[in-house]
Amino acid sequence: MDAFLAIASKRDGRDYAHTPIPDDVVQRILDAGRLSGSSRNTQKWEFVVVESAKADLAGAVYAPQNVATAALVVAIVGEAGGFDVGRCAQNMMLAAWNDGVVSCPNGIRDPEAASSICGGEVKTILSFGYPAEPRDVNRRTVDEWSARANRRPLDELVRKV
Repeated sequence: MDAFLAIASKRDGRDYAHTPIPDDVVQRILDAGRLSGSSRNTQKWEFVVVESAKADLAGAVYAPQNVATAALVVAIVGEAGGFDVGRCAQNMMLAAWNDGVVSCPNGIRDPEAASSICGGEVKTILSFGYPAEPRDVNRRTVDEWSARANRRPLDELVRKV
């Protein structure tokens, strides 16, 4: 998939099919996080793949169903700063979308419980799965995806000094 098409067409997905994600796709998603840039290349994170404790971790987020029904749940844990965590998470989510896997970042309602489950300070929790309703990225052009996005127009966001 073209990188800009992936960016323009990616939407957070919260309704997942009951289809497992193949190991090679999981590996690419995790490797995309590993390849993310970080401040001074310190990579102050680890990726915790939550399997047996998924139901417990679901109770620690604001939208438990996102985590409970996901085929893959990854917690980014450690001392990384917010900017680095965001870059890492976005890399993982775009890599997933490249393989037709939707994703969603999940807000943490109970940081202590999440940290206890994951064995360290949880910065974000990502849920992944194939979409319950299949999506055809190529049904629209990049410009059409961009026009349909619920985003402020560039002329409201960009200024020159």
